[in-house]
This record gives sequence, structure tokens and C-alpha cells, in this order.
Amino acid sequence: MAEMKTRYSAEIQRAKGLLELAAAVYDTSLSYKTTRAAEQALQTDSRVGYSLTLALTTTPAQSENGVSLSFAADGFREIQAVVDKKISLAWINPQAAAMIAFKGKGPFRRPAPIRAIAVFPSYDVVAFAVRPSLGISSLAEIKQKKIPLRLSTGQTAKRALTHHPTMFTVTSVMKAAGFTLADIKKWGGKIQSVTRPSHPDRRAAIENGAIDAVFDEGIKSWGKTAVDHGFRFLPIGGPMLDRLAAIGYRRSAVPRSRFPALEADVPTVDFSGWPMVVHKDMPDDVAYALCEAIEARKDLMPTDNYKPLDIAQLCAGDDEAPQGVPLHPGAERFYRERGYLK
Repeated sequence: MAEMKTRYSAEIQRAKGLLELAAAVYDTSLSYKTTRAAEQALQTDSRVGYSLTLALTTTPAQSENGVSLSFAADGFREIQAVVDKKISLAWINPQAAAMIAFKGKGPFRRPAPIRAIAVFPSYDVVAFAVRPSLGISSLAEIKQKKIPLRLSTGQTAKRALTHHPTMFTVTSVMKAAGFTLADIKKWGGKIQSVTRPSHPDRRAAIENGAIDAVFDEGIKSWGKTAVDHGFRFLPIGGPMLDRLAAIGYRRSAVPRSRFPALEADVPTVDFSGWPMVVHKDMPDDVAYALCEAIEARKDLMPTDNYKPLDIAQLCAGDDEAPQGVPLHPGAERFYRERGYLK
């Protein structure tokens, strides 16, 4: 008797094929190589872009027991979409953004009913670097002396300042120190706004002296260039850090281990972790299945630490993948049953 052949249903064949097609587009001639500032590491960018919304919906025949899933990647807006049950899962950067939502701080009026499926490793901090010629050792002195900074930072459009985790963090730290971007301009300063931390315009401005401060995350892509050109990192500590911790930020540091020219670690706020979050009402079996899917495709899942994905790290709560938002019960059951969570 001939062996029975197996296949997906025709509809699933096409849906799965489209997912593979979408991912493969990033490896076509529409993508190109660039060099990241500071690290001088090759990076792939693409004309296709990176704002993602994906939906898999059930048919009427499946409505009784069907599972519809939708996914998006970015920040606060996508978390709110999870809260509103407009999408099933948001994959965001960083963990602090999820904690701010969970606590009902920042742009969230009440605690968000979210849970974590996984936190992928991505070490980062928000750093505040200045040239020694400014003669300051703290952010508070910028306000005290009304220093007209020539500052490089992220995007400064109104929506970015309130809804993007990077600029919300930068401006929250500045607010805790008593000043704003508007104050810098009022004092005669200038703002270089770049679309990403590794933007070549920032590297050029550091090297040619056009800026004397950088406030941003993505320190791996600009920190070394700044240090090599004499910049120093200002500490974020004491009552200022206490206020930020109350919002949802973890204490961290710009580490001497990564920047040997530093005399010691410099305290600041953490910007690590890429959490996948879902609504707390997601059925346990669906959350469990999402973890199964991650495990099955672990060799294809992107990471930010240049290492193969370790499933145990997704629930470990370490420095690269800090655990803040509680695990969804279905995800926790998966990690325990598979031996990843002790």
C-alpha cells in the first residue's frame, strides 16, 4: 500500500506561503547593506520598510472553535492595540515600554491588562553623553547653567515625544532633571534629530564637532564613537532615578566592561529586552501554542545579541531579557513543562 501523503489544506498552504514570501523579501535586491555608526558592523536595511501588521482570521465555518491572530511590531501604539483587542500580540522594544503600560503610566491612563509571552534578549541603556568642554557632571547643571546644547537625539515630532518609547524615555529623564527640548532651543541650543541611533549624520557630527551632546538609546551603535572623541556619560541616579523607577524603568548602567575608557560604570536607565505581549484574556492554549511556535522556529528568530536563541532566556529575567510584565499562564505552563523555567 502506498504511503499516505500529507499536506496543509489549500488555504493554509497559501497563507503559509505568503508568510514565507514576506520574510524572504528582506533577502532580495530591495535590501542593501549599510555600516552602523561606531560599531562599523554590517547591517541590512530595506526599501520594504519595517512597520508590520499581520492578521490571520478564521472563516465562518471555523467560527465556533476558530482562533484568529494578529501581530504588530513597534511600541506604545501597538500595546494599546493589544489592550483594545485590535491585535493579538505586540512585539516591542524595550521591556520598559511594557512595564510603563502595565503600571498605567506615561501615555496609559490606567494599568494595561497585558501579559508576556516571551522577552527576547537585547541589551541596551539610554545614555546621556556630553563633551567635557561643557564643564558639567550632571543633567541638573544643564538647567542651572541654561546651557545651549548642540544635541543629537531621536525624532522630535510631537507624536514621537509622547508615543515612541525612545523619545518618551529621553524626555522623561530630561523632565526629571528639570528641563525640556524647548528649553534647550530657548537657551540658544540646536537639536539634531535622527531617525535611528546609528544614523551616519550623528557619527559625522560627533567626529567633526558639530554636536556636544547625545541623548539616546542604541548605545552599541554610537557610544564607542562618542567615547573615542572624548565624550563622557552623565549619571542618572538618586531621587531622579527613583522617580523613573516608579514609572516602570529599571536601574542599569553604562558599563566599563563595554567601554574600557570609562573610570567606572555610570548609572542610568535600562532599555533592554524585546517583549512579546498579549492581552491577559488570551486563552491559555493559544498562549501555549505561541510559545511552541517560537521554539519550533528558534533557529530563524532574530536576536539582538549575536547569539543563537536560547529559549530558556525568554523567561529568565536576566539583564538582556528583563522580566517585568508577568508571564501569561499559558506561556508559564509551556516554559515549566519544557524545563526552561525552574
